[in-house]
Amino acid sequence: MLTTDYLPGAPCWIEVNIPDAEAANTFYTGLFGWESVTLGPEYMQYRFCQVDGRTVAGISEVTQDGWTPAWLTYFQAPDVDVIAKTIEQAGGTALFPPSDVEGQGRMAVFADPTGAAFAVWQPGRTKGLGMVTEPGSLGWIELHTPDPAAIRPFYQSVFGWRVEDLPMGDRSYPVISPADGDESSAMAGIVQLQPGDSPHWLPYFEVPDCDATAALAQQLGGTLRAPATDVEGVGRMAFLADPFGARFAVITSSA
Repeated sequence: MLTTDYLPGAPCWIEVNIPDAEAANTFYTGLFGWESVTLGPEYMQYRFCQVDGRTVAGISEVTQDGWTPAWLTYFQAPDVDVIAKTIEQAGGTALFPPSDVEGQGRMAVFADPTGAAFAVWQPGRTKGLGMVTEPGSLGWIELHTPDPAAIRPFYQSVFGWRVEDLPMGDRSYPVISPADGDESSAMAGIVQLQPGDSPHWLPYFEVPDCDATAALAQQLGGTLRAPATDVEGVGRMAFLADPFGARFAVITSSA
């Protein structure tokens, strides 16, 4: 499961990159009950979204042409510059080169060989999210990709991830753990991309009531991409998009 003990290669931050941060703030605070803190003009009005004072996500206003509104997952990296070279050698593409974030850390954004965007984070003062797996926070991430088997070597060469195929109904589900983790440190999965969709990393947010949250998302201007469904031994989940089209899921995990 996800923890805030951020091992190398583990997801440590998520943010939604959106053309109107104020509107996104209204949607997500209304949906999850988050409180938000604006960092000010020196950080381009970046927002920290919090639950009980613990940061669970960020909101970033991105207005440049060619950028599709989306949630972006950051993976912890001891040295962003070193891993940037590894990513490019493995077939990834730099979308935003390594740069410092005012003493908070160092970051870069990439696309994997299929085009799925992700970021890496070298911690400074900001180590990562302050809360995960609790209601209103990140509970899981999932790579939606055209060929789940073919993409594994890329991420394993970059992060050293372990990937284990676990049974799920009549099929197997590849589950990712960080290289230095143990059997309890599973953090992500890989699934077959749906026809007509584009490769992406999808965040799942833990919520007390999946159906109620999905209904509220639609009332707030979001879109239901797939209705709530039960997965035995996992929980009940629904797939959504915010008013700008950024995709995410909500899950009420099994006890």
